[in-house]
Amino acid sequence: MTPSSLTEQSAERKLPRLEEFFSPGGMLSQSGLPYENRPGQLEMARAMERAFTEKRHLVVEAGTGTGKTLAYLLPALRLGQRVIISTGTRNLQEQIFFKDIPFLESLLGPLHVSYMKGRSNYLCRHKLYSLRDQPILTGIEMVDQFRTISEWEQTSEHGDRAELSTLPENSPLWSRLDARGEACLGSGCPNYEPCFITQMRRRALESDIVIVNHHLFFADLALRRQAQNAPDAGVLPEAAAVVFDEAHELEEVASSYFGVSISNLRFEELARDVEILLRAKQALSAGLTTAAQLVRERARMFFAALPEPKGMEGRMPFEDREEFLEHSGDVYLGVLNTLDRLTGELERLRGVEEASGLRKRTVELRNQLAFLMESGDRGFVHWIERRGATGMRQSGSHVWLQATPIEIASLLTNDLFETTPSVVLTSATLTVQGNFDHIRRRLGMTTARELVVPSHFRYGEQALLYLPPEMPEPRDPGFTRAAVDKICEVLEITQGRAFCLFTSYSQMNQVYEQLIARVGYPLLLQGTAPRNALLEEFRMTPNAVLLGTSSFWQGVDVQGEQLSCVIIDKLPFAVPSDPVVSARMKAIEAEGGNAFAEYQIPSAVISLKQGFGRLIRSLEDRGVLVLLDPRLQRQRYGRVFLESLPPYRVTQHLADVKKFFRA
Repeated sequence: MTPSSLTEQSAERKLPRLEEFFSPGGMLSQSGLPYENRPGQLEMARAMERAFTEKRHLVVEAGTGTGKTLAYLLPALRLGQRVIISTGTRNLQEQIFFKDIPFLESLLGPLHVSYMKGRSNYLCRHKLYSLRDQPILTGIEMVDQFRTISEWEQTSEHGDRAELSTLPENSPLWSRLDARGEACLGSGCPNYEPCFITQMRRRALESDIVIVNHHLFFADLALRRQAQNAPDAGVLPEAAAVVFDEAHELEEVASSYFGVSISNLRFEELARDVEILLRAKQALSAGLTTAAQLVRERARMFFAALPEPKGMEGRMPFEDREEFLEHSGDVYLGVLNTLDRLTGELERLRGVEEASGLRKRTVELRNQLAFLMESGDRGFVHWIERRGATGMRQSGSHVWLQATPIEIASLLTNDLFETTPSVVLTSATLTVQGNFDHIRRRLGMTTARELVVPSHFRYGEQALLYLPPEMPEPRDPGFTRAAVDKICEVLEITQGRAFCLFTSYSQMNQVYEQLIARVGYPLLLQGTAPRNALLEEFRMTPNAVLLGTSSFWQGVDVQGEQLSCVIIDKLPFAVPSDPVVSARMKAIEAEGGNAFAEYQIPSAVISLKQGFGRLIRSLEDRGVLVLLDPRLQRQRYGRVFLESLPPYRVTQHLADVKKFFRA
């Protein structure tokens, strides 16, 4: 079904005009929701409808409280052609599908809307059936998990792991059973028709709106690009328009999927799947067993030989690949040779679908490894990332070898903006000093209409920005101690009820260790529990204080007095030593630009707006924002930040903070 073939279905619903829905006395005002006239919401909806019908691109900054979700959903439904809505977080994706769409259906009647996640969220029935008779499940816990999944599979409609609330988040069994694309047999799979991915695709083809997230969208776009738009490539259907909500995240997400990445885990999983899938087909020969084991062993030697980042964790550039090959070329060639050997063994199994899929994976892994180690393409930055506390040369660590495009503007121009009739970017944080120059330049959106919709909130009354006047510079050895002192003073006034957001884990942990002895309020620390569990504990614990880093700067919504203060330690400049950040800055400088002014400052402005955006989430919220970094007041570039923030009241006096809370 093409996007245009949905027109007649949509027309039959007689959807209301935008004014009939959003204006005072309209359908929205007569719903069960508390209604307030939001002129900005209607203005955004009109701009969306014009962009869709005139096949134009649009970029919209819609301040928090605008009601932007409904402002794009109704125009998308009225278009009568398929629209893809892509969100930055799974939380927003679920909110739209499980909350906003049912609300619209209560007013408009049944709607054709579907919901798609990445393939690893879904069960692969073929893998499940292949594993049933394999004696490789170790431990009672894994056997119990397999039994639970098997029973659930028989009744599940969607095969979505989220339905399995009892399955541990880090279950090693799920990675053996999920439907990720590299192991997919496609239409040749004996379980193709009942496949959960097949069913998800069909639901999308019958939908006016398909709700995805940025990771799935760009994974799909990159796959289509590699396959040169082959008909079977990807899972997303064609669409007349795409709306990116939380569009400030696009550059980072798209970069990760337009690059090349391999890990030690992929080699381990390939060897494991060869043994499991072919044993199930009684096609596992001695030659295949040996080849799979050699892939496992040589890959371990290769990843152990890679340079280690300082501090044993994190990212590091891999610029000296030639030097590595001079000293460790035999280890690298050993991996290539074992992959070639495995490919040859798999080619002998004619007529075994599993062998065909495994051979394709093996060839792809070999080609990607060769690109990462030998490519001279200057458009990519090569780097290594390691996660795991056990040391890279010990078991338990995860190592990634990656190549990331330094700029994606031209890629998105060619593969997205020039091929999709209408693309809309929206977020509460897209402008810097009131303009969209930065986001459009970074994403390659050369032609687009622009709209800034002010927030519905009264920031001048609801929020106070406190800038302590006598803080030392962040590089000063006394900064952490001064930060702790100031945090303690503020928390006494706010009675806890605060987020303390940091730009690094080390700073967060140092402050936490000092606060324990000085603060009587419950302290919650990122990393001690899953993110959602910490948020729920914060909501349920009176006077709690949560300390977090980057993942708590955005996508977090805590309304009411429980969150009355957000404290940020430093301006969130990207770490210049990060391989990708460093490469982007060098590229700007090579073109004669100023990387700090053109890249570092605008990126930090958007991050700061996101962090401060955690505080005021409704018209009833009130609270204080605190920035401990004195550079905002002392450096000339500080005005760029201040002119980009909402119109908060600003003070340098702690007494004003006390008055604000007394009021």
